[in-house]
Amino acid sequence: MNRDRLTATFQPYVLSVFRFITGLLLFQYGVAKVFKFPSGTMFDKVELFSLIGAAGTLELVLGGLLMIGLFSRIAAFILSGEMAFAYFIGHFPKGFLPLLNNGTAAILFCFACLYLSVAGGGPISIDAAMHGSRDRDRDLDHGFRQAAE
Repeated sequence: MNRDRLTATFQPYVLSVFRFITGLLLFQYGVAKVFKFPSGTMFDKVELFSLIGAAGTLELVLGGLLMIGLFSRIAAFILSGEMAFAYFIGHFPKGFLPLLNNGTAAILFCFACLYLSVAGGGPISIDAAMHGSRDRDRDLDHGFRQAAE
């Protein structure tokens, strides 16, 4: 059994899970900033028409799109830029090292979304379903026979 072929078989599905989890994590920040839920977070005093409120709106809407896999590439690209902007506006002025300026999450989200903007949403997404039966017919085998060789 060839392990490389077996792991390559599951790679697209793991990409879909990665897209969903990234969207879910960004969505939770959006909910905290826009709806103040759960209470007691650092975003309780964020105004909707502020810079952080606008970021929360982007995270809420585009994070939701990432979760369902609709317009995954463009949503991820915009979120990547937003996270880069958040890092350089909110974290970098506090110091150079992300460990000290609390910018690690912003950098991780930036590059995770940049990857998703290039890789796409994966096979378990609305984007993939909208491409029709053409792609589904090609991937019907899923490569299991090759992986077992």
